[in-house]
This record gives sequence, structure tokens and C-alpha cells, in this order.
Amino acid sequence: MMLAGPAPSAAQGRRNQRNEQRQQRQQQQHHAGDWLRRYKNLPPDQQQRALENDPQFRNLPPERQQRLRERLQRFSSLPPQQQDRILNRMETWEHLTPEQKQQARQLYSQIKDLPPARRRMMQTAIRGLRQMPPEQRQQVLESERFKSMFSPQERDLLTGISRLPLAPPEGGQSEPPEE
Repeated sequence: MMLAGPAPSAAQGRRNQRNEQRQQRQQQQHHAGDWLRRYKNLPPDQQQRALENDPQFRNLPPERQQRLRERLQRFSSLPPQQQDRILNRMETWEHLTPEQKQQARQLYSQIKDLPPARRRMMQTAIRGLRQMPPEQRQQVLESERFKSMFSPQERDLLTGISRLPLAPPEGGQSEPPEE
């Protein structure tokens, strides 16, 4: 007589839970951008081979694999300075809390909706603010110069962004997130 095993849904639930736990352990062991940092100096064909041979990549659905191939190709075509900027942003993003990530998405979505000329001004201001200590950022945001350059809505966006841990300036070190 055969004993009945657990119901398929219960077995599937345990498998899903084990997979989630394994993914969480892997994420804790790796930092955002580790793979790119490791392989960024290889020629593009060798990067593609390394990606194809990566066990985590192989476990992804085909459409996700294709998106990652395209993103790697785009990343590899960028100048080294721009690659470093992207890697720094990935590292900064990894250390944001879920609430900070949501806030950042909302703020940058609002900036994206601005007319191109205003969006460029905002991006320039963000780059400048990124290079300042937090106290100086606040002084600049409250300055008459900024009040004359930016609308109240734009200053609110800049203030919100300046309260998030910002990626480090070009060639600089990031300040630790405030706790």
C-alpha cells in the first residue's frame, strides 16, 4: 500500500518558500552591481559569454534573460565614467529603505514630467547638491538664487531629493545614509 504524500499545493508552497529563502540569502551575499564590476573591463563578447554561463542568469525566464542581455549591451557601450556613475547609483539604491525607494520613484517621476529644459536645470541642481554636505544643501535650497531659479514645486522636489542619501559625486565618496 502506498502512502499518499503531501497535497501538491502544500509541496509547491514549501518549494516556493525554499526558493524565496535561497534568493534572499543570495541577495544578502551580493551587492548591486557586483557582477558588472567584475566583468565590466572584459570585451563585450566575453561579457556575454560570462552572462550566459552564470547559473543565476540561466534560471531566469527567457524574456528576463533577453532584457538583461540588452541592458548589458547598452551598459558596455557607455564610456567608463558613465558606467561608474551607474554602478554608484546601483550601490546607493541598494541601501535605501523601501520607503526611500518609493519616495525616490515618486520624486523622479515628477521630474521626468517636467519640460526638457526645466528637467535639465533640475538635474544640474541635483548634481551640484550631491557634492555638498547636508547643511550646505539646505542653505542653497533656501537661497534667493534658488528661489529665483526654481518654482516652489521644483524646490519641493529638490528638497525631497536632497533628503535622500544621494549617490556620490563623480570621483567622490558617498556620505553614509542618515539613520
